[in-house]
Amino acid sequence: MHSAPSKTSNPSHERAELTTERLVLRTWTAAEAGAVLAGDGRRPGGWAEDFPAEGDRVIAGLFDGHPAWLGPYGHRLLVERSTGLVVGSIGLFWPPAEGVLELGYGVVASRRGRGYATEATRALAAYGLAAPGVHTVTAGVELSNPASVRVLEKAGFERYGAAPAEEAEGVLRFRLTRPAPRE
Repeated sequence: MHSAPSKTSNPSHERAELTTERLVLRTWTAAEAGAVLAGDGRRPGGWAEDFPAEGDRVIAGLFDGHPAWLGPYGHRLLVERSTGLVVGSIGLFWPPAEGVLELGYGVVASRRGRGYATEATRALAAYGLAAPGVHTVTAGVELSNPASVRVLEKAGFERYGAAPAEEAEGVLRFRLTRPAPRE
């Protein structure tokens, strides 16, 4: 299994890290986003050979328009603890809409099949559900991606109805909801 998420000692949570059994989920820096977008062949040390993937480039390109995504409840890099290499990214699309956050993730091909996506999804979803005003974390996945469906199921998400347009495009919707307080 995985250990419970833990935050660094930073009381402001501005750069809160989450640590699981095999990963550190840490916020992106502006320099890392710039390096992903540069695409000039210069690679910072500390990246897996196949990082960044296309999804990482897309997210890095959206940070300027969504600065909250670089905050404590936004997007994070997945760092493999055993090697210190960045092996993917995961994020919450902040701010919440009526108490609901969307989650997205990706792990580079060289590290798939190891359970990293599930481990990271569990940790970030739990962190998001602990945020003020958040009661649900959702994710959409293409029906043609059964591995991602399994990630969400293993992370405790349940399938629920997709919007008609999403269903027409073959997108399944999943959610994880904060348990109701016991009386």
